[in-house]
Amino acid sequence: MLKIQEISELIKSIDQSSISEFTFQANGTTISMKKNSNTTNTELQNQAVAVHEHASVKEEQERTASDASAKIEDVKDTADYDYEILSPIVGTLYMSPSPDSDPYVSEGSEVKKYTVVCIVEAMKLFNEVEAEVTGEIIEILAEDGEMVEYGQPLFRVKVK
Repeated sequence: MLKIQEISELIKSIDQSSISEFTFQANGTTISMKKNSNTTNTELQNQAVAVHEHASVKEEQERTASDASAKIEDVKDTADYDYEILSPIVGTLYMSPSPDSDPYVSEGSEVKKYTVVCIVEAMKLFNEVEAEVTGEIIEILAEDGEMVEYGQPLFRVKVK
């Protein structure tokens, strides 16, 4: 989410450029700006602030709805798995050792305690993530190349 100051700087940059129309999308938020010969810089800033406030309210509503549906889904999925493999660090998730290799695991794969299930890259350091339990991969919760957070569930495992 952009901060108000960043939006203001963006407006000034666009106002001073020859760009007549601009759209920015990130994390479900969209900011669109269109130059109008009659529109002043202050009016553009006021419009952007209104868009930012609307996006914040909408994002909060979506987060609340998402949290509620996640809780309901968690209750349904409890019986399907016994263990979640979590990301040990913040970084980029890689499901295979190289782009042209097969993934370490897929849904239905049998894993043992020290089986490598993926790699999380942070600052050019590649950290192997091990299963930590013996069982079967029931669900893969993240995608190859996706940014993951510390403690984010990556895989669900049915322990055997």
